[in-house]
Formats: sequence, structure tokens, C-alpha cells
Amino acid sequence: MEAKLEQRRSRNLLKIVLFGPESTGKTTLAQMLAEHFNTRWVPEYMREYLQVKWDKEQKSCEPHDLLPIAVGQMALENKMAAKADELLFCDTNLLELVVYSRAYYDEIVDPSLLKPALKAQYDLYFLTYIDVPWVEDDLRDRPLQRDQMFDRFKSTLEKNDLPYRLLQGNLQQRFETAVKIIEELKIQKIEL
Repeated sequence: MEAKLEQRRSRNLLKIVLFGPESTGKTTLAQMLAEHFNTRWVPEYMREYLQVKWDKEQKSCEPHDLLPIAVGQMALENKMAAKADELLFCDTNLLELVVYSRAYYDEIVDPSLLKPALKAQYDLYFLTYIDVPWVEDDLRDRPLQRDQMFDRFKSTLEKNDLPYRLLQGNLQQRFETAVKIIEELKIQKIEL
């Protein structure tokens, strides 16, 4: 299982994760940034997996779903990393699964998920704030706990000393802020 969850490091690829609670615009922003920078983005495998489960069984995520979701997410990331040039935008990562596992399953995280989640390396996390409207769908379920979920995401980044920048405001403001930050990051990488 560990090999299936291993992140393959890619040449000089900058990996950026959109990270934060549900319904904060991560998918839309990942798509916009990938298009702007003419590169690839990694979709959120959990959404696809859980939508199929909901459509077939009317069930939401259960603890035994987390490892198959993690395997699918890392497979997508590794596949897109092999195709990307210079930048890769990840609409979530394994660490997000860790946050949800802790929030939904009494602070319990499967060690076979935790170890690769903490081992994976990214150049930057964009932490998406909750100041955009909640959009309901089949899978989203915590509209009244957005503050608590945001705090979980933020504290996870800080506890693990991971590089992040907060994105706030409407979609266009977030996009413009992210583009400026990425341009700065690209210059820093060239200078190294």
C-alpha cells in the first residue's frame, strides 16, 4: 500500500496545492490557474469516488473509503506531474484527507495514510478562506461548521510547518493574488 501512496518527485516542477474546507472554490481556482499558466491540474479524486458511492448507495464517506481515495488521488497526481511543465496545481492532496479523517472520525487517522501525507512535498499551499458563499450539493455537509473546518486546515499547515498563503475575497481577487504569488515563487526558484 505504501508504494501506491508514494509521491514521485518531478524534475523542476513547482507543485502548488489548493487546500481548505469544502465549497471554498479550490476546483475552480485550480482550473483557472492551470489555464492561465498553460499547465496541468490534478482533480479531486475524493469527489468523483464519493459521488459514485452516493449515486449507487446513498452513502457518504466511511473510514474504509479513505485509503482507496488516497491511492486514487496520488495516482492522479503522479500521472499529471509526469505531463506538466514547470507548474502543477493540485486540487487537494493526501493531507486534506488527514484533516477530514480527524474531523469526521474522532481524530483517528490510519497510519498508512498519515505517513505518506506528511512525507509528500509541495512548494506552496494556497489556503482558501470561507468568505465565499456556500454551495450545497450531494456531498457537502457542514455549512454551519465552516469556521471550525477552516481552523483545522490552518492549524494542520502550521503544526507541520508547511509553506502557505491565504487566499481571500471573491474568485477574481483570489485568482489575481495567486498569480502574483506564483510569479514571485517562479522568480525565487530561478534565483536558486
